[in-house]
Amino acid sequence: MKSFFVAIGDWLYYTHLRYHIRDVEYVLDVGCGENSPLAKVPKHYYLVGVDAFEPSIIKSKKAGIHDAYKKGSVLTIDHMFRKKEFDAVIALDLIEHLEKKDGYDLIKKMSLLARKKIIIMTPNGFYKQEPYEGNTYQIHRSGWTVDDFRRLGFTVRG
Repeated sequence: MKSFFVAIGDWLYYTHLRYHIRDVEYVLDVGCGENSPLAKVPKHYYLVGVDAFEPSIIKSKKAGIHDAYKKGSVLTIDHMFRKKEFDAVIALDLIEHLEKKDGYDLIKKMSLLARKKIIIMTPNGFYKQEPYEGNTYQIHRSGWTVDDFRRLGFTVRG
């Protein structure tokens, strides 16, 4: 029964993601990891992935998820790309891995690069997570709430 409800939740997640990027041509996937959720969204756009952990980029390349990759800190994306270079800048399950101050800085940098929209997905509140598979970037360092994003002017769903 649990797997049934998980499958429904996954379907809703990917359906929403597909809907929100239906009108874009160029997407930046910030903190793309080895298995970006964008792999499960029908692709009609050019997709660039950024990640600091080389083994994740290697696995993602083997899976053919992105069209191009950049290795580096997500906090330097404003130096990797031109202003307004992407229609959508997306950070899925990333911002909770940053200190809160760095998360706010990342949002500012994402807004500099996005022509149309920013999409951020994160747990509501703080959930402890330790590193795994040798990736220290997986530690959760902050928790984000609906109010955090509403104060920044975001539309919040979920």
